[in-house]
Amino acid sequence: MRDVLPQIDRWLADGKKVAIATVVRVERSAPRDPGAVMALSEDGDVVGSVSGGCVEPAVYQEAMEVLETGVPKKLTHGITDDQAFEVGLTCGGTIHLFVERLDW
Repeated sequence: MRDVLPQIDRWLADGKKVAIATVVRVERSAPRDPGAVMALSEDGDVVGSVSGGCVEPAVYQEAMEVLETGVPKKLTHGITDDQAFEVGLTCGGTIHLFVERLDW
């Protein structure tokens, strides 16, 4: 989280809406541990990471919706080890995220 805070502070200082997606739980293997954060501004700028790639486009879309509605969401994304191997991913776990808008 510390690595994304300076950018979040800049966005908020500029009066922009900001959404944060946080990994809250991991089952089995996952590229990022609980506490990993991806933040995005209403302009679509992104800082941080919650999955290292494969899940981030879906999380981005969900976070943009949270920016619009202000309604937080719990998300779950995952695939089996066999599915991960078939598409060339390094892990096959499940990540649970919480996405919220910062209203300051």
